Amino acid sequence: MSFLGVEQSLTGRRWVGPGADVERATEVLVQQADLPRAVCQVLARRGVPAMEARGFLDPKLKELLPDPRALLDMEKAAARFLQAVKARQRIAVFADYDVDGGSSAALLLVWLRQMGLHATLYVPDRIDEGYGPNVPAMEQLADAHDLIICVDCGTLSHEPIAAARRADVIVLDHHLGGETLPECVAVVNPNRQDESGDLGYLCAAGVVFLMLVEAGRQLRENGASGPDLIPFLDLVALATVADVAPLIEANRALVRQGLKVMAGRQRPGLVALSDVARMDTAPTSYHLGFLLGPRVNAGGRIGQADLGARLLCSETLTEAEPLAQRLNELNAERREIENTVRAAALDQAEERGLDAPLVWAAHDGWHPGVVGIVASRLKDAANRPAIVIGFDGDEGKGSGRSVPGIDLGASIQRLASEGLLLRGGGHKMAAGLTVMRDQLEPAMARLSDLLAKQGAGQAGPADLKLDGALMPGAASVDLIEQIEQAGPFGAGAPAPRYAFPDLQVRFAKRVGETHLKLSLSDGMGGGLDAIAFGAFDGPMGEKLSNHGGARFHFAGRLEVNSWGGRQSVQLRLEDAASAG
Repeated sequence: MSFLGVEQSLTGRRWVGPGADVERATEVLVQQADLPRAVCQVLARRGVPAMEARGFLDPKLKELLPDPRALLDMEKAAARFLQAVKARQRIAVFADYDVDGGSSAALLLVWLRQMGLHATLYVPDRIDEGYGPNVPAMEQLADAHDLIICVDCGTLSHEPIAAARRADVIVLDHHLGGETLPECVAVVNPNRQDESGDLGYLCAAGVVFLMLVEAGRQLRENGASGPDLIPFLDLVALATVADVAPLIEANRALVRQGLKVMAGRQRPGLVALSDVARMDTAPTSYHLGFLLGPRVNAGGRIGQADLGARLLCSETLTEAEPLAQRLNELNAERREIENTVRAAALDQAEERGLDAPLVWAAHDGWHPGVVGIVASRLKDAANRPAIVIGFDGDEGKGSGRSVPGIDLGASIQRLASEGLLLRGGGHKMAAGLTVMRDQLEPAMARLSDLLAKQGAGQAGPADLKLDGALMPGAASVDLIEQIEQAGPFGAGAPAPRYAFPDLQVRFAKRVGETHLKLSLSDGMGGGLDAIAFGAFDGPMGEKLSNHGGARFHFAGRLEVNSWGGRQSVQLRLEDAASAG
């Protein structure tokens, strides 16, 4: 049964409210936990019982952080790491070029710097070298270093790691492992095939942080001490959110505490980046995912691959500010490239059909730095796993994004093992691949079959899921702050979405190319400001602008808008439907 009777909204979606079990759990929480109904709705959806509600709203890292030794090879990795530190050996950090890789590298580089060691940073070029360790780079690093630590990569890099014969290698990763592991000192990865998978939700920075926790434990056991790790949590939070790791269990506490650390503005790189992104409020998971993350990523996507990592481990604002400015410029360039590729990819995918188990598009010259973002847009449009590939000659490099319940990484890995891809790997929700042009069609057909067996293609257009209904007068800054205590919100823990029924559009103004700013009224003195980003990319912008006095139901997420030192409530509008 649809929520508020909305079977087809202005964006073509059906609205779905909480199920009967969630409604019952909400009532119990309201009666027993003494919390606002809107907060209880979020807790009920998360399955939090009344007796645990207060603890859930105040997660303690010391209670939720897993024992590092629960991960295979962890003790060996930390011991070899500390051996290098004690002997003042030459250490290199080989990092992936995304936010998780950059944050993971910064965690190690800053920790080592505080211990008086300066390690070498190596980040491969996305276009020239591709993802992960490669033979020439590893040979070069091994000639000049005693220990190489691969972060956010390396689990499938058998040949490149074997090429590093003159150095020891440690892998700290979270991508899906194969049947065999590369021969090295340690491979710490919660997604190794011989792991339980209980900590599979961690990103690479989470794994690196646990290794530093274990290193601190081993130091203390030997009467020594290492750096305080609490100030490092801002980097873990940034990586966790930007890498779309689920905000559950330990991740939730890591991000919550990391946001508090970030609000203290002690890391020069994040201060410079926040300022250039014009962040004027305390950071939230939204800021990490949509303001800071894309800028850190921009260097790896279309610029110099190591810019993000260098920014995150900058020692002074003087060093950080030009890096942040350059990343901001690259991010603007990335958006322009992305918009061009997105339009072409969507046209191609629509022509092929958006109702298949797999939605895909490929073309010559599409920049490999934006194909992942465009794949995410296709995935959102079709509610299907999506792949986007850019060809340079006969070789295409692509990226994919999945929907909940469909393991894309495992399917991509299987294609690589079957020889349909040159390379491929990733995790459940995101994966990368390299394919030859003559194998494109058979590879995509095989991938579609594998995903169909998992259930991809059975879902219709994504329903809009709502947590409940509110009236404008109930939407206060205080309520939003109480709801935020149930966060942080993001992957695996979506922010609550509310419907505001039967309102009039009092004011509507187009902002920029595609956005719409609104002032809404219930006709009884209650009102609400709203912003609909990308409203004019679809029919919603025109229909609400030319409303003719009609009344609508509105749906979206509440946020606090800070401007000129004042705070007000704003609805981030996602959908609307006729109330007539």
